[in-house]
Amino acid sequence: MTSAPTGAAPPAVPVADERLANISLGARLMRRPEVGSLLGALIVCAFFWVTTDAFGTLSGIANWTDVASTIGIMAVAVALLMIGGEFDLSAGVMTGTTGLLMGLLTTEWGFSMWPAIVVTFAFAALVGFINGYMVIKTRLPSFIVTLATFFVLQGANLGVTKAITGTVRVAGLADVPGYESASKLFSDTFWSPHNFRLSVIWWIAIAAVATWVLARTRVGNWIFAVGGDAVAARNVGVPVARVKIALFMTTAMCAALVGIMVGLRLASVQAGQGVGEEFTYIIAAVVGGCLLTGGYGSAIGASLGALIVGMAFIGIQFSGWNTDWRFLFLGVILLLAVLVNNLVRQRAEGARR
Repeated sequence: MTSAPTGAAPPAVPVADERLANISLGARLMRRPEVGSLLGALIVCAFFWVTTDAFGTLSGIANWTDVASTIGIMAVAVALLMIGGEFDLSAGVMTGTTGLLMGLLTTEWGFSMWPAIVVTFAFAALVGFINGYMVIKTRLPSFIVTLATFFVLQGANLGVTKAITGTVRVAGLADVPGYESASKLFSDTFWSPHNFRLSVIWWIAIAAVATWVLARTRVGNWIFAVGGDAVAARNVGVPVARVKIALFMTTAMCAALVGIMVGLRLASVQAGQGVGEEFTYIIAAVVGGCLLTGGYGSAIGASLGALIVGMAFIGIQFSGWNTDWRFLFLGVILLLAVLVNNLVRQRAEGARR
């Protein structure tokens, strides 16, 4: 005869659901991709603010936000593309190509400024579409496809400009009808006598829209999904091809915006403009928390990364140092940013357990 159990059965252990866990404010902040770049921006700002007299003045701020703004516009677009799991190594040279196209349309082929700007944006959208389409259809890494685009555009910039103008420069934009009105929208200054550039307003607006898209829209969810796992995203109905092509087009059109801004500001465009800047854009995005593997990052972080670059470039100049040191600085902050971002992600993942 079997005896009955003498003690009560132990209570069932509830299964923990991480979605219902009470996570501290500090842990939630550590999950944000821009935490490392915010800390870096504060340190760099404090350093140059203390060591140089002009850095913290309104005129000084106008200088380093000017540098940061054009980098920031591109860094935000590049960050969206990196979150989507792709790269665009032609982003830098595209700023020169689009500026040259606008210049040739107006000074050589009789366009007034505004029609030339419209054609320039359309051309950039086409190049971005081709990049995205090639990546999707050939399944080649975007690194290879856009590197090829980089060399094609670089060669065209030099060859076409020399063939038409006999030099590597397009000048005379200030004499084109519509130049003044276009300059007031794209390249003018405000808040005299400090003379902040309108590119700062464009940068803030683009970063705000990108942040809203990533955080509040279905398209933002799609971008994170295709960057995290394109196959899984496709299986649940995300239009992976359309999302990636749209991201390439966005990057190219932002490059056109920067190219137009620089061309109108200087009233001329050099054939070598923008070459090499693609690495600065990627550095700003990585410093801002974007992963090279995709699926993680933010537009705010990329903007903070651009701000760090802008502060460093002008801060080094204000300090009277050799400006060649800025490249050493870029390499150092890139390495430190990757290390800090890895630490932040590890802490964030630990907070979920």
